Amino acid sequence: MTKELKNKIIAVCNQKIAQQGTHVGLSFYAFFANKNDNPELLMEAATWWILTQKLDHFEKAVKIKELVQDL
Repeated sequence: MTKELKNKIIAVCNQKIAQQGTHVGLSFYAFFANKNDNPELLMEAATWWILTQKLDHFEKAVKIKELVQDL
């Protein structure tokens, strides 16, 4: 995982947790705008989420943050 994606995931998870609490769930789409302005980074996130980690569509932000921090 690139440092760019790792930092983006951690920042979004921190933001969502601060706004909505520790039970907030998100999908890998939460790390991107509604338009596909960085397809390579989107595919990297999707590959990590779906193929590498085999996560469900929605997961708790705290779980995702922990997984990414351990990389």
